Amino acid sequence: MRVVVLTKEGYDYSSAVDTFITELEAGGAGMGTGVERLDPDTYEGESLARSLDILEFPAVVALDDNGGMVQQWLGMPLPPISEVSYYLNS
Repeated sequence: MRVVVLTKEGYDYSSAVDTFITELEAGGAGMGTGVERLDPDTYEGESLARSLDILEFPAVVALDDNGGMVQQWLGMPLPPISEVSYYLNS
């Protein structure tokens, strides 16, 4: 399982997303996997957002090993660290 954060830089939520990712990784969640950050304005980020019908950012997405969406959280506020950690550690 992996977690991807689709976020754009330079928006009012950007510092909150940075803190969220730092705290998630510092908490030992998903040791060895980490959290992927993708900009939806890049090819890879746009492709993922389009395939999952994500139009609101930031978006936190838990994906299974086959790339299928298991859970998503859209917009602000960001989800609780403990909730996302569950998916990283599954």
